[in-house]
Amino acid sequence: MKRVLLCFAAAGAIGAANVHAAAERPNIVVILADDMGYGDPHILNPESKIPTPNLDRLARQGMTFTDAHTPAAVCTPTRYGLLTGRYCWRSRLKRGVLFGYSEPLIEKARPTIASFLKRHGYYTGVVGKWHLGLGWVKDKQGKVDFAQSVTHGPNELGFDFSYIVPASMDMSPYVYLCNGRATALPTLDQPRTPFPAYRRAGPRAPDFNFDQALDHLLGQACGFIKRRAKEKTPFFLYFALTAPHKPCLPHPRFRGRTRLGPYGDFVVQVDWTVGQVLQTLDECGAADNTLVVYTSDNGSYMYRRAVRPDHVEDPSVQAYRPEHHKANGNLRGTKADIWEGGHRVPFFVRWPGHVEAGARASATVCLTDLFATFADLLDATVPDGAAEDSFSFLPYLEGRPPRAPRPPVIHHSGGGMFAVRWKQWKLVLGNGSGGREKPRGKPFARPYTLFDVARDLGEQHNLVDQYPEVAETLEKACIEIIDGKYPDLGSLP
Repeated sequence: MKRVLLCFAAAGAIGAANVHAAAERPNIVVILADDMGYGDPHILNPESKIPTPNLDRLARQGMTFTDAHTPAAVCTPTRYGLLTGRYCWRSRLKRGVLFGYSEPLIEKARPTIASFLKRHGYYTGVVGKWHLGLGWVKDKQGKVDFAQSVTHGPNELGFDFSYIVPASMDMSPYVYLCNGRATALPTLDQPRTPFPAYRRAGPRAPDFNFDQALDHLLGQACGFIKRRAKEKTPFFLYFALTAPHKPCLPHPRFRGRTRLGPYGDFVVQVDWTVGQVLQTLDECGAADNTLVVYTSDNGSYMYRRAVRPDHVEDPSVQAYRPEHHKANGNLRGTKADIWEGGHRVPFFVRWPGHVEAGARASATVCLTDLFATFADLLDATVPDGAAEDSFSFLPYLEGRPPRAPRPPVIHHSGGGMFAVRWKQWKLVLGNGSGGREKPRGKPFARPYTLFDVARDLGEQHNLVDQYPEVAETLEKACIEIIDGKYPDLGSLP
């Protein structure tokens, strides 16, 4: 922080923009967990019995955003929003997720964080779960030819290097793709298996082992850092973890590390994986000039229910009793839901010398905001027509107030239900969870629900009848944002 403040003092009337232009460009590492809940990291949930020393350290060394949200409560649309700065419901995907053989979702001409940073001198890489569709080449019989490189993957969207799995770890084809080409042909037949090792049936490559996959991808991520740390140009790494998503299969050395079943052990492995990335940055001498972001693509899939047995007593049960673990903390709902448990996620940012260690920010932010934040960091202009739902949170990182509050954040459930968030108010434009919890309801079906999440984070008290003018204003604002306009709600109490 002192370094930033001194820069501003020396710059005087020149302004912050030129300070950023003169400063050395940091490396950027974004680590995206797959289905980690707000209550999984110990630093966010002191009652958690899962040790997460590396995430706790990352938070202590940087800033914790306590009101951070994914643009959607499921995988694919969040990844689309993170990379493009654009809500996914503006694309062809209006609900649900893609699968391993799905057509590409991001248009080749659409700017991504990777293509933007590459244009500004960064070497860009992605390792891990893609889940945004790929241009598979098919033979004359219409079958995928795995010997051919995909035609519309990360390398066509701004990434110089890619080492990915096509979709979630429970979706075939089970292959690794290095710069678009399969590292081994999927010659094996993977049968369907139940939870916790849930997998759909499909072809699998011999080098694809589920309980070793996260270690394998970690090796690729750390290898990328080691190679690029030797170069003069800054690098951007998007490390999309495959855990603790299903199949819930931690590596054997992590099994039994907790008394909370496979899910708890898998969270421990995720934490250790993050620690290895941080250690690699240290060993390469790159930590001081690297901005690290850690977050998740949505909430946890583990239910919080008073059931017997639960996941502790029977690993095949996809639920914890509250006294054992609250994967989503005290938030209502789970992954896929419009409730806070579906989209409020861990969000830690470390940038030594710039972000105050141990700082906490209560500002409402969204993963779509990474695009504009990185542009702001570089004093660069977001391309016309790109990242229209992205707003910089750099002022919070630098300990200064923003010029204007962020416009309302739109939440979106797995089933296509909308909610709008502004200050303490959250209006759900539907009559249920829009996801997994019952009643699921329908989008835009009444009655709507209005919550004051500052006082009622568990979303138990519907205030729509008590504050009809707030609900009406938020409903209008949500519709306008869907139509591409961001209204000024500065006068809303």
